[in-house]
Amino acid sequence: MSELRKTPLADFNIANGGRMVDFAGWSMPVQFKSIVEEHKATRNAAGLFDVSHMGEALVMGPEATQYLDFLLTNDVSKMEPGQALYSLMCYEHGGVVDDLLVYKKSDQEYLLCLNASNTEKDLVWMETKRQEFDATVSDVSGDYALLALQGPKALDILKSICELDIDALPYYRFIEGEVAGAPCIVSRTGYTGERGVELFVEPKAAELLAQAILDAGEPEGLVLAGLGSRDSLRLEAGYSLYGHEISETITPIQAKLMWTVKLGKESDFVGKAALAAEKREGPACRIVFFRTGNRRIVRTDTPVLAGDVEVGIVVSVTFSPGLNEAIGSALIDSNYATTELSVDMRGKRLQLFSSNPPFIELNP
Repeated sequence: MSELRKTPLADFNIANGGRMVDFAGWSMPVQFKSIVEEHKATRNAAGLFDVSHMGEALVMGPEATQYLDFLLTNDVSKMEPGQALYSLMCYEHGGVVDDLLVYKKSDQEYLLCLNASNTEKDLVWMETKRQEFDATVSDVSGDYALLALQGPKALDILKSICELDIDALPYYRFIEGEVAGAPCIVSRTGYTGERGVELFVEPKAAELLAQAILDAGEPEGLVLAGLGSRDSLRLEAGYSLYGHEISETITPIQAKLMWTVKLGKESDFVGKAALAAEKREGPACRIVFFRTGNRRIVRTDTPVLAGDVEVGIVVSVTFSPGLNEAIGSALIDSNYATTELSVDMRGKRLQLFSSNPPFIELNP
């Protein structure tokens, strides 16, 4: 087995009690004390997440905008400098290569944040689609550590250790400046559904920045949080996770992410024809989010039933501390997406109650 990769905060995570696991080839903290405690702290105060395993790509050149508009489903041409944009990157058949964030620095310079498990694949794919454009793609993952500070008290904690005008920073915008003496890209984005920021910082400054945030935030109820609570937070918010609600075989239309697909934008883009056809004809299957009404956790890949007919499969599941019950998502045959669904739990039927996320009230 190859040795696990470590983030610049590996020693910091271990010193603070992080229980480390293998995630996409990275040694990452799944939790520090308790997943439920970290989840609740993020909802009520603040959580600090090391997400430095995420990949970054820099796209530059006179035709950087045109290239990204061809590569991605969302409309990059309408972005302004300082704006962030969520988009999907699709195959020709409409399946998803990855979901990602685009940060526009200028008309000729964009930073992309990629999923850790997909970074190498993404970079190869991006290069194959670049040839007709005057633009370059560079892997700059090693240039950044990434911290996510999330929760209702996150911005106040951040303001206490920097002089940036955080209050004037709208949702899905970013600025560059010093936080606790470290040069950062500060982005009003996140994966929890809560108010907060994501901080791109040089690897050598990551531990000092994390410690400064921890010192400032602990009196306000901030805790260090791991991948476990990150997953329960994102599922409560109804956010998709690659390999679960979206994948090479699950399209944006099936995942209810059509709002990220701009079929009417001026440029052509990879997957447009397939997605337009699927929208016109209707998807064969759909992602459905559900509650269970109790705390029993349904395993992923469990068949979903409509009566005695198998009509789908569970793709995500977790315990929701906010609801005190299990929640999840399933990929369902469209003909049965609005019918009563259930799963077999060791010979007993458990009903799945369809629910439109977010499962709880959010304040991003």
